[in-house]
Amino acid sequence: MINLKVNSSWILLATCVFASEFSGYELQNLEEFQSMIYKASPGYELQSLEENLFGLTAKLSLAGPACNAFGIDISNLTIEVTYETTSRLHVNIFDTAQKQFTIPEEVISRPPPPTDSFVHTSDLVFNYQSSPFAFWITRRTDSEGLEASMPLFDTRIQSLPTTPINNLTPNGTRIDLDGFPLVFENQYLQLTSALPFDTNIYGLGEVVASSGLRRDVGTGETGGTVQTMWATGASDPIDGNMYGSHPFYMEHRFSESSNMSQSHGVFLMSSAGSDILLLTPPSSNVSLVQYRMIGGVMDFYFFSGPNPKSVIEQYGEMIGLPAWIPAWGFGFQLCRWGYTDINETRAQVENMRAADIPLEVIWNDIDLYHAFRSFTSDPVSFPAEEMRSFIQELASNDQKYIPILDAALAKVTNATDIYDPYIKGAELDAFVKNPAGSEYIGQVWPGYTVFPDWFRNTTQDWWTEALLNWSLSGIEFSGIWLDKNEVASFCTGSCGTGANLSNPTGHIPPGNPGGNPVLDYPECYDSSVWGPSGNISINGTLTFGCDSETSNTASFKRELVKEERVRSSTDFDVNTPPYAIHNGFGLLSNMTLATNATHAGGLFDLEVHNMWGMMEEKATHLALQQIQPSKRPSIIARSTFPSTGKWAGHWLGDNFSRWQYIRFVIQGVLQFQMFQIPFVGAHCRRVWIHELKVFSLDGNTDEELCNRWMQLAAFMPFFRNHNVHGAIGQEPYRWDSVAEASRTAIATRYSLLPLWYTLFANASTQGTPPVRALFFKFPDEPDLFSVDTQFLIGRDILVTPVLSPNVSSVEAILPGGDNVVWRDFYTHAAVSPTVGNTVTLPAPLGHINVHVRDESVILLHAKPAYTTEKTRQGPYSLLCSVGSNGQAFGSAFIDDGISNPPGDNTTITFTVSNNTLRINPVGAFQITQMLQEITVLGVPDPETRNVSVQGRSLAWTYFGNLRKLSITNVSIDLNEPQVIEWM
Repeated sequence: MINLKVNSSWILLATCVFASEFSGYELQNLEEFQSMIYKASPGYELQSLEENLFGLTAKLSLAGPACNAFGIDISNLTIEVTYETTSRLHVNIFDTAQKQFTIPEEVISRPPPPTDSFVHTSDLVFNYQSSPFAFWITRRTDSEGLEASMPLFDTRIQSLPTTPINNLTPNGTRIDLDGFPLVFENQYLQLTSALPFDTNIYGLGEVVASSGLRRDVGTGETGGTVQTMWATGASDPIDGNMYGSHPFYMEHRFSESSNMSQSHGVFLMSSAGSDILLLTPPSSNVSLVQYRMIGGVMDFYFFSGPNPKSVIEQYGEMIGLPAWIPAWGFGFQLCRWGYTDINETRAQVENMRAADIPLEVIWNDIDLYHAFRSFTSDPVSFPAEEMRSFIQELASNDQKYIPILDAALAKVTNATDIYDPYIKGAELDAFVKNPAGSEYIGQVWPGYTVFPDWFRNTTQDWWTEALLNWSLSGIEFSGIWLDKNEVASFCTGSCGTGANLSNPTGHIPPGNPGGNPVLDYPECYDSSVWGPSGNISINGTLTFGCDSETSNTASFKRELVKEERVRSSTDFDVNTPPYAIHNGFGLLSNMTLATNATHAGGLFDLEVHNMWGMMEEKATHLALQQIQPSKRPSIIARSTFPSTGKWAGHWLGDNFSRWQYIRFVIQGVLQFQMFQIPFVGAHCRRVWIHELKVFSLDGNTDEELCNRWMQLAAFMPFFRNHNVHGAIGQEPYRWDSVAEASRTAIATRYSLLPLWYTLFANASTQGTPPVRALFFKFPDEPDLFSVDTQFLIGRDILVTPVLSPNVSSVEAILPGGDNVVWRDFYTHAAVSPTVGNTVTLPAPLGHINVHVRDESVILLHAKPAYTTEKTRQGPYSLLCSVGSNGQAFGSAFIDDGISNPPGDNTTITFTVSNNTLRINPVGAFQITQMLQEITVLGVPDPETRNVSVQGRSLAWTYFGNLRKLSITNVSIDLNEPQVIEWM
């Protein structure tokens, strides 16, 4: 073993000159080795530059002898800078020979090139120095006092912390830094930017971050963040990489001297595996972000904001706006891995109706399949014709059906084994291959499997045909659930090559005979004492078993497999890239495709791995458009990538029945609003699959956790209760308290459907996030920058859930201070903070606090019904919460809720001022439902006043303690302008 702890000047020379000689040795400390490489890397110099109408193009060359540390240094680079809009700047650094992989336009379309010049009008300015080459991005219009001297992005060595820097420990990983040169090798790229000290960073996912929504930049004891971009099937690991990869962050800067803030965004358009580091060295007055990529190019987009909402909208304009969601998609949905046949599935629908708990969609997991094969239904437990009849019965009751579709397909070799999806796919050469050209064969639930290759021209038509045939066979789906599309495999490599394909090693689902029953329960419930029911009380005794300190600090953190982080270096090592990103599953090929799995055009999975799930989502969306041409595709998927929102929504994966995870739901939903995948939600549990075993670490729920989870989920965009095989039942009718809480929460959700629908229309047309962190709306309040225990629906609804057990109250922040009045959504009473801007709110079991802000007008469904369709057919009501200035405003977008592409629509604006409500509809959609009730909060006593609509007197009631004017039993046509006055 070579001892690297020798004279540093000698080892630096050896690093660059003899790096290839180290390939056969195991290094004592790879991070220390890396730091020396970084310091020795020569960087680049500017050789020529040409300005044009839209920006500039420049040539860069290696500034010294090649280091070839983690591959081959690329001598000649090109940098293109394009001012694409007044708020978006594109900086692309790539190899001049263009041999490095870049994301094809046909996979993710970019905005069209600019036709007007924004070089002198853009709010962003590109600056550079020639030697060593570096660039920095500044604002043209920095507001006074907002640290105008600090660039938004700055790669200059002199702006970064002084090196060497040793023993940084983000996520428990040792990081040593000895310098910050630009590194551009064929298998390793590195770029570092200075950040303001302890700045506010959000995004860089998908992640369950222990620091919360605001990312840890390393100013505290935890040492910072290593965010790895490599899609895996890991079940919601804390601080680890997981299903999706989103190299986008938003930075929010606040000036204490001016009490003003500005936000901007940074996006790296790359599918390469990577580590993105957020660090603050000890004694440094700046923090930093460092990109370490194992391929591709440095394709950056910068967004000027200047507020959180506009940053997210600008990112959406670039990456693609979210798909339109059918109105029924906002209803309550029920699923379980463990509804073992059609009778049990039908029974859940009947049980929900008997309990009077609204149910919009019933789902089936892999129980549906014959031999775990996608695109099938088991002929005994789910006979196709019975399924057709069942699904049509659902449709007659305005309910829907969604099946699961696993990503891998069974490989068949027996001529008598007729599995058309595989046979037709093989004929069309639609599957991923080994480098030598044979089919790549992995292993998932059906045994040995093959994987669709989305880069092949034949795959889209084959996929569409398979979905169509499935529907025609009797599985008349309303939407599709795409699972395991990271893509997941239970073995490492093409394990079916040369194997006996008739005898695969199987996986035993938990709860199956001989399998692993689910025995775990949430914190503070002891099944050895109280048994398996999960009840909150048994024989009149509470089952809660923690002291308050334990219940508030209980931690459940799973350690993922770590491998020795030492790699050899070759010209191009596709199987074990020389730089080892911090993948939680160790080898990049563990539990997924091998990195040398080959796609059409000779692309290795190493280059395109992170996009596989998104490409399946795109293919499925396009297929559903053909199969159901008049309807909006409804797709929920697990693995995501930039632009997924154009094609699908997302559920937050295989989380755990722990109180800790109910809080993680909020940060997860807020993350995906930033990623332009707004239709997102979480379920209570699932399983972690690893190393050919199933560990039931997700656990059972209990009554209290299920109660609180159902309440919170009712205020998330995607609302589904999903359970795991082998666990106790958790359908909302199982416990009386959960049933009652669910009825109340769902009724509230359905009354708010016009708001949800309007917010998602805004998302699909403008990229505006429907669910928002508090600081999105109140960006100049530092106390809100880390809040992820509350959230806003739009700008007007504040939700404060209970996130810990055995409590009957919750602490809430009321944002806006004295400038905003928050009123209880249920009682309409104004709420006043008790200390600062905080208040203690009552939160008995079954109650979730919801507040509406002043200066808002919200259109509601007056009579929530059993389904969204029945609810939409009923009358409207209007809630006006007037501000101290006597004003309020709101709008509602209304159409048929299903047409694809969207057809006629009407947008109604509601304006309150001078004791007058004006209703102004614009559009061609005819609204058949009438406005039945109007409630106006915050108005003075109208004792001597007349209330009228279009001059016609109306009956009214005034509640003095609430300053509330209630107008009922009216019938107002929303297709015509209306004026309601209280004079």
